[in-house]
Amino acid sequence: MKQYKFHINGTAYEVKINEVEGQEIKMEVNGTAYNVTLEKEEKPKPHTTIVSERPAARVTAAAGDVQRSSAPKPGTAAGGTKIQSPLPGTIIDVLVKVGDTVKEGQTVAILEAMKMENAITADIDGTITSVDVRPGDSVLEGASLVVIS
Repeated sequence: MKQYKFHINGTAYEVKINEVEGQEIKMEVNGTAYNVTLEKEEKPKPHTTIVSERPAARVTAAAGDVQRSSAPKPGTAAGGTKIQSPLPGTIIDVLVKVGDTVKEGQTVAILEAMKMENAITADIDGTITSVDVRPGDSVLEGASLVVIS
């Protein structure tokens, strides 16, 4: 049995957790018994496919040795459907270019994340109107990779 003391909006609560079975919790709050059911929060599944499980190459650099590309990044086109990075990582390859026609499910880029290569696929059929990343770019979760119209 675990005991907790909470102060919520100036009111003190003594909570005793008596039993936990899966999603069901039997507890007491200030001496009153409650049966509580936890709900699982559903997270949207990213559009990724594992391409390979080989380890990532190790890159080391001394402080101050960070190199940045001098070429400008392509801009994001207004309108269209953005294909976004489902997790932070590094772009290994971009398999499309502006003007290419793609089908839903077609791989548009390869993202390395957590030492895994992930195929990022098109959500819709259409034409690539913008490529917002290049191989070697580091991206955050939600970053636009390509735009399809």
